Amino acid sequence: MRPLTKVIIPVAGLGTRFLPATKAQPKAMLPLIDKPVIQFLVEEAVASGITDIIFVTGRGKRAIEDHFDYSPELEYFLRNRGRSELADRIRAISSLARFTYVRESEPLGPGHAVLQARHLIGHDEPVAVLYEDDVVDAKVPCLKQLMHVFGTYQKPVLALDRVPRKMVSRYGIVGVQKISNRTYRVTDMIEKPKIEEAPSNLVSRGKYIYTPEVLDLLAVMKPGPGGELFATGAFQLYLKQGGEMYGYEYEGVLYDCGEKLGFAKAVVRVGLKHREIGRQFRRYLKKLDI
Repeated sequence: MRPLTKVIIPVAGLGTRFLPATKAQPKAMLPLIDKPVIQFLVEEAVASGITDIIFVTGRGKRAIEDHFDYSPELEYFLRNRGRSELADRIRAISSLARFTYVRESEPLGPGHAVLQARHLIGHDEPVAVLYEDDVVDAKVPCLKQLMHVFGTYQKPVLALDRVPRKMVSRYGIVGVQKISNRTYRVTDMIEKPKIEEAPSNLVSRGKYIYTPEVLDLLAVMKPGPGGELFATGAFQLYLKQGGEMYGYEYEGVLYDCGEKLGFAKAVVRVGLKHREIGRQFRRYLKKLDI
């Protein structure tokens, strides 16, 4: 199997949970202080050794393409004002990786989004998939942690996270056999099970490594409720056919940027670590009468 060098990032969703903020801008471009969510994911991928970023976009997502493109007018303006360091940081964004954009005519589920980029993936090539809602703050990038597992087994790998048992009915839960510290062989995947039927309290987060076999199965899956296609079905079929799949309980702090409270928490956490405002922000929070 060829080395893992590509990642697919679907960003064609409508972002309805964040309306009206997302009426005229992509949810992925909402900023955590001064950096959009999508840049955190791209930097995670690049720091993991990925060289090619494939965005699956849709109508109204042009801002994402512009963000990762050169901006000579802005750079000229900044350098003219003596802000060359900032201009260099802006230029570096467009040089992070090779960017490709694929258009999804309408959002028909996360699995459908992945399939829009299938023609860019070789028949013997694995590919990572990162969904825009899940940002993980970690010393070792979350995707790189998954890639270590993939390097050992050469099979699909999922990012796993523990949730309180009482919350399992909100997530896709996996059944597992523990192999070593934080590493599991996945035996089952159940979408939003009842508490008493959940095989564990390990949830699959929005970071995956797909093998060609899973992509092939996804391509023949039928859409589910609402006409949407979910990758979970392909993974379940892969397991039923005897395929091996692994999960890694990643190390790091999750910023759930797919819902308002999680996004607000992410802003606070990023603000506290920000090199320019972190100290002042911490002092401000301590003074709040809450």
